[in-house]
Amino acid sequence: MCSSDLPDPLSPKELQVLRLVASGRSNTEIAALLGNSEGVIKNHCSAVFSKMGVRDRTQAAVWAVKHGLA
Repeated sequence: MCSSDLPDPLSPKELQVLRLVASGRSNTEIAALLGNSEGVIKNHCSAVFSKMGVRDRTQAAVWAVKHGLA
């Protein structure tokens, strides 16, 4: 399965954020790596969680690993 198999596929940026979340990075670390504000990363995370139907970072990370996205 890939992100395009989701009812609402992840954008390239959302997929990048998901992979960093799955690797254990914090929003602050992700923001620094991608050159965005922490608020932008929080918005991306919220969108990712919503599209994936999960409630938190842990569920998103497990889903990503299970489906070969991380």
